[in-house]
Parts: sequence; structure tokens; C-alpha cells
Amino acid sequence: MLDLTGKNALVTGIANNRSIAWGIAQQLHAAGANLGVTYLPDDKGKMENKVRSLVEPLAPSLFLPCNVQDDGQVTATFDAVNAAWGKLDILIHCLAFANRDDLMGDFSAVSRQGFQTALDISAYSLVSLARGAKPLMTSGGSIVTLTYLGGVRVVPNYNVMGIAKAALEMNVRYLAAEMGPQQVRVNGISAGPIRTLASSAVGGILDMIHHVEAVAPLRRTVTQQEVGNAAAFLSSDLASGITGQILYVDSGYEIMGM
Repeated sequence: MLDLTGKNALVTGIANNRSIAWGIAQQLHAAGANLGVTYLPDDKGKMENKVRSLVEPLAPSLFLPCNVQDDGQVTATFDAVNAAWGKLDILIHCLAFANRDDLMGDFSAVSRQGFQTALDISAYSLVSLARGAKPLMTSGGSIVTLTYLGGVRVVPNYNVMGIAKAALEMNVRYLAAEMGPQQVRVNGISAGPIRTLASSAVGGILDMIHHVEAVAPLRRTVTQQEVGNAAAFLSSDLASGITGQILYVDSGYEIMGM
């Protein structure tokens, strides 16, 4: 039976109740994990209030600001984890961003700054967070990130985010090789398209979802809960022999050709 009782889990990327990170947090909580949650701070505190209200039923013991483009905030996050918990067992990375203009039209039109922003937030942030988590995973651990099929195949309008996801998936492999000797596992979940705040920026996202519903073997797309179940599995001892892998949770869409 999947049991995360006694495990400390830090979840990043919750923005609202449609976030995949929210589905993951719910399933980790249901499995007994002690949760910490980060949020993206803003000047008016709107995101803090929104996320705090949403996660209140999960009773997180840590609630921390963390802008992954600010190295000082990343360091402060893990200092707070160390002070409160002493160790970390699970890190959930659900962070991705690209400018809306870079998610439609010609890929070659992406600006240098747009390219750098997408790679920084969507791919480098996993490296930065893993570096902070590594010394706290003294009893081994699990790091799980979210990717998408657009990182290995061309998906219309996914554009620069596809490049970022390709980089993210290689980050998974290199981090798995580095952290394996201390029994820290690093894996990714490639989820099917889900209507979220982040995915809404991708041009034609509803067409993508309807296409998956028509073509995928299960004839539907997936839910946040299903992705959360997969993340809870990868975070548990049931997945103790799995690292460096990308698990497709997409109703089987990835296997299809014509």
C-alpha cells in the first residue's frame, strides 16, 4: 500500500485549483506526507493569499515564498526547510513559464530574452532546487518534475516550451546519475494536456485536448488526480528502483502513430 507517513514533501508550482501541482499535493497529503508549499510572491500578496487559502485543508507545516529566478529566495527556502524539518524526502517541481507571444506563430520568431526566460524558469529551476534539496535528503529521497510530449516531438505552438522541456528531461537524467549514490531518485511525469493556467497560454490548447480525446487509446485526456497518483507512486518506496525515467500519464497518447 502506498504510504508516505513520516515523509516531508516540498511542493512547488501551485497557482490555483486547476494546477497539476495542486492535484499532486492532494495525493501526497492523502498518502500521509507532511507538506511544505511554496508560492510565487508578488508585490500585492495576491498569489500568497490565493494559494494559502487553497492549501489550508492540506495543513502544510511550511508555506514559503520562492521565486526561482532569485537565488537568494531559493537558498532561503531550503534554509527554512532545514530549520523546520531537518531533512527533506520529496521535492515536487511543477514550474514552467514562457511569454505568451512565444507560444504561437513561428518558432524562429522567439526573442533571445524569451528563450532565456523559458529555459531559466522551466528547466534551470529544477537544477537550482535539486541543488538546494540534495544536502537535506540525508535518508535518500525522490524528486519529481513535470514535462510534456512537446519536449520530444513537435507540437504546434508549443515552440520554445518544447525546447525547455527537452532540457528539463535531460536535467532529470543528469541529476539522477549524480544523486543516485545517495539514494535520491529523480524522475519526470509527461502528462497529457490539461486545462491549467499555464497551458492556457499555448495557442490552440483546446484543439490539442480534443485531439487527445479522439486519438488516445483511452479516448480521453487525464486529470490532475491521475497525475497526482503517479507522482505519489514515484515519491514512495514502491518506486524505489526507478530513477532517471519519464513516465507518460497521457491516456496512452504517446504510443500512437497515424
